[in-house]
Amino acid sequence: MSILCFSSNVSSQSVPLDEFLIDCGSSENVSVGKRLFLADESFPNILKTPKNVFVSTNSSSTLSSFDSKLYQTARVFDEISHYSFPIRKPGQHWIRLYFFPFVAENRNLSSAKFSVSAQSFTLLKDFHIDHGSTIKEYSVNISSDTLVLTFTPSTDSFAFVNALEVLPLPEDLLPGDAKTVGLQDGRRNLQKHALQTVMRVNMGNVSVSPQNDTLARSWVPDGSFLIHSSEKFVSDIDAVKFRTGFSEDIAPKSVYGTATKLITEGDPIYANVSWHFDADPGFEYLVRFHFCDIVNSSALDLNFNVYVNSWFVSSYNDISNRDLGVVGVPYFWDVVVKVDDRSKLKVSVGPRSVDDTYANAFLNGLEIMKLSNSRDSLAVLDTSSATKYKWKIVLVACLSAGLFVAAVSGVIIVLLCRRRRRNLSTVNGTNEIALLSGTESAYRFPLVVIQEATDNFSENLVIGVGGFGKVYKGVLRDNREVAVKRGFPQSNQGLREFQTEIEMLSQFRHRHLVSLIGYCDEQNEMIIIYEYMENGTLKEHLYHTDRPSLSWRQRLQICIGSARGLHYLHTGPAKAIIHRDVKSANILLDENLMAKVADFGLSKTGPDIDQTHVSTAVKGSFGYLDPEYLIMQQLTDKSDVYSFGVVMLEVLCGRPVIDPSLSREKVNLIEWAMPHQKRGQLEEIVDPCLAGQVKPESLSKFGEIAEKCLAERGALRPTMGDVLWNLEYVLQLQGAAQKTPSENAELSSSQVSHVSQRGTEVSSVNLGDLADVSMSKVFAQMVREEMD
Repeated sequence: MSILCFSSNVSSQSVPLDEFLIDCGSSENVSVGKRLFLADESFPNILKTPKNVFVSTNSSSTLSSFDSKLYQTARVFDEISHYSFPIRKPGQHWIRLYFFPFVAENRNLSSAKFSVSAQSFTLLKDFHIDHGSTIKEYSVNISSDTLVLTFTPSTDSFAFVNALEVLPLPEDLLPGDAKTVGLQDGRRNLQKHALQTVMRVNMGNVSVSPQNDTLARSWVPDGSFLIHSSEKFVSDIDAVKFRTGFSEDIAPKSVYGTATKLITEGDPIYANVSWHFDADPGFEYLVRFHFCDIVNSSALDLNFNVYVNSWFVSSYNDISNRDLGVVGVPYFWDVVVKVDDRSKLKVSVGPRSVDDTYANAFLNGLEIMKLSNSRDSLAVLDTSSATKYKWKIVLVACLSAGLFVAAVSGVIIVLLCRRRRRNLSTVNGTNEIALLSGTESAYRFPLVVIQEATDNFSENLVIGVGGFGKVYKGVLRDNREVAVKRGFPQSNQGLREFQTEIEMLSQFRHRHLVSLIGYCDEQNEMIIIYEYMENGTLKEHLYHTDRPSLSWRQRLQICIGSARGLHYLHTGPAKAIIHRDVKSANILLDENLMAKVADFGLSKTGPDIDQTHVSTAVKGSFGYLDPEYLIMQQLTDKSDVYSFGVVMLEVLCGRPVIDPSLSREKVNLIEWAMPHQKRGQLEEIVDPCLAGQVKPESLSKFGEIAEKCLAERGALRPTMGDVLWNLEYVLQLQGAAQKTPSENAELSSSQVSHVSQRGTEVSSVNLGDLADVSMSKVFAQMVREEMD
């Protein structure tokens, strides 16, 4: 391993504070415009070149760009090598890497394949470039006094770099956080992420070169990204007036002085102007909109909408008023959005409504930056082999599901007609008609109350999206926070799940089952109101989000709480209930990280005493399905046990059940983890976040329980009661520790003999976890107050 370390004394005399512009492999300095790139041989430590660092010169480069001089030489690495930069002022720094794969006498750089990291962040993984030049730009928040940049050659290959830059970002160029759109959290902390610049776009279809940008940035024209023909390019650079404190470091005058606007003359073909950009699925992106009204000759009451991937971002009027926007004055707006299955990121501006056809919508510039994921990586791995394997799994699942379609289609039609008649009779009833019979059924909430609680179902309040619909955070008139699940309209499947969930939840109350507040079925809506869970889902704390990682003790306590909830379902009610969709996304965590099982839309009443199973079509989530249930279509409570065993592996390994981005042997969590368990090597796959936390005896017992839960035959699996007892034993093996708030809550709940509900004292039985209350009184009181 070689280390290329820049001397702090030399750098302090040669360049401004924390600014390094290096022409790699060169023996002399190179001027690029007004910027001076120093030869890496100017630094004494670089001159002590280890034998594996190779310097090559390309004398026949035909590049005609202004920075072509930087591509005449390259530094090549045959083994892991580091650049170490002294940082005297911590904060956001840019890292720019220049690559051009020329052919020298003794090395063809187009055959290189390598990875690059900065601090703990992976910038490039198995990177390869076979033609042309490229610049990779990153922003990293440096909190230490050294920035280490590492080049790692792939197997039987080498790494190279033609030039590089490390320089501090101007203050306030990047915010500390940004508003999110279409994501569960309202804001994203950008300081925790590395950012990669994906695109800088100048609207008006005009490019801006680095020579015309104070920070040497390149802005490409937007013409090739437009997807409609309803736009018009405008330019008026002289109209741009920078206000005090707003400099061209944000964006140059030549960006704010051009724009692409919606055609308002004649009959517009499209209502929006839209651009499409390539994006990597699974990553979040910071999108910065640049606005400057050069479209109008005088201040007008402009108001059009701005969208990302069809999510409403804001209206122009809201943005400009907040940023003192007037004619000719630049400003910008930041949002964070996630790209899911799509490989495109769509940006649009357009009128607020179909009646506002002639809105003068426009945009001046756009910046798109990718955020590092939960594994501190910006790289997308080559998933070709994993993808083929994934498709095989999907094909098998689809074929299996198809066998059941013909058998159940007639039953579905009959049930659907019956449910629709029942739903119509309910909608035409009075405000307090219960959806279901029984003294403890949930009561209807007026739609107007729910609209008020969710700001008319504002996209800014969306905290989750599932197969049934979207989930919003709401605040009722008495300031109670609730979760509001709104079903997709005209969904036959949704209607069945809607009624099933209310039927199930109205039958029980338990500390580890999410509580039902009410429902609404006005105007064909399918809305269920639950208690709000501050800490989201267990899945969000395990991988792919910014939720804080959980300690091993916290994870055990969550498993125990979930097992208690499922054990109650299987044994507590008058008739056993099988959840049928146990997964980490359906385990919610309250403010004290107490676990509560949620989402009962697929639940089924268990078999009668003289039966062993319920024969039913296969339902559930891919990766969690009981293989015996999948083959036999015979549902038992042991199907939930199997799914819970999968959750236990997620908890232990901190990764998804199916991850196509991994190598073939690791794609399926169960197939990867169980051989380690059988060989007694479970410690090799424990979540790195748990390093040093898990005692061997605790880990051994935990793995033993998970293995039994995942037995192929249901008869060989333990009951949820057995699982619960053994998990509590695992916690004892882990050793004594200060009790968490959720543990203290568990202890105190058994001592409660009365429950005070909004000023009304309701009798309760001392049953520990079983926190039954007089539900009809509570719900009636809630509805009366909401309607007042």
